[in-house]
Amino acid sequence: MQKSAAATFRALHASGCFVLPNPWDIGTAIYLERLGFKALATTSAGFAFSRGKPDGRVPRDEMLAHIREIAKATSLPVNADFQAGYADEPEEVAGNVQLCIETGVAGLSIEDSTGRSDRPLYGKELAVERIRAARSAIDSSETDVLLTGRCEAWLVGHADPLRTALDRLIAYAEAGADCLYAPGVTKPEEIAHIVKTVAPKPVNVLVSGFNHQLTVSELADLGVRRISVGSGLALAAWGAFLRAAREIKTHGTFNLLGNSAPSADLNELFHQA
Repeated sequence: MQKSAAATFRALHASGCFVLPNPWDIGTAIYLERLGFKALATTSAGFAFSRGKPDGRVPRDEMLAHIREIAKATSLPVNADFQAGYADEPEEVAGNVQLCIETGVAGLSIEDSTGRSDRPLYGKELAVERIRAARSAIDSSETDVLLTGRCEAWLVGHADPLRTALDRLIAYAEAGADCLYAPGVTKPEEIAHIVKTVAPKPVNVLVSGFNHQLTVSELADLGVRRISVGSGLALAAWGAFLRAAREIKTHGTFNLLGNSAPSADLNELFHQA
């Protein structure tokens, strides 16, 4: 079953452009599947916020349990936001990737962010070895899970993010990454440059609050194969919740509750699940 999901997921990357939305719990995963999306991805930040924790502070085993929960909740291929692999050294990354594969995912991503302010990115050589270790773990599993290599240069505020991303994404592709991803890139010309540089490997682009003006068709025209929204949907839900709660506390009115989803519709949705 996992091999079939992985094959379906790989086929989505072969041509065209598809949206990979990010649910943060079982209910949102079920709804996104019913809406007609072809694959889903977890969101580390969206899940962390639901647990009352900041992004990056969810322990490995808790995240693995969440990834498994999402993979079991849907018949769609699921890509795991596996952050930096929950380890520094390549050997430990490989072991953790094996644990992630065992959750039933069709794909997973490994990023090069250290989470440290003094050294926000792993050195290039170590970052490449970490991707190579993840590739080796996937190959040993014989599941054909799709590996995405992420360069976090934009998100950590690197002085020259495009040059750094291009250099690293090429190296990650050579180390075995099937898909390349530099979250935070927003300029169409830079997106097109990344696509051209790593071709024929597919590129994922993050669309969130900071670059929401780009449409699916515009990104497809730039050569992007996969579009994810990261924590975007979770933040949209949080935005509605915060505004409604603040209205009640500040004004003593309940107007924003009028924008709520009908409970009858949700009962029907989950009754069918």
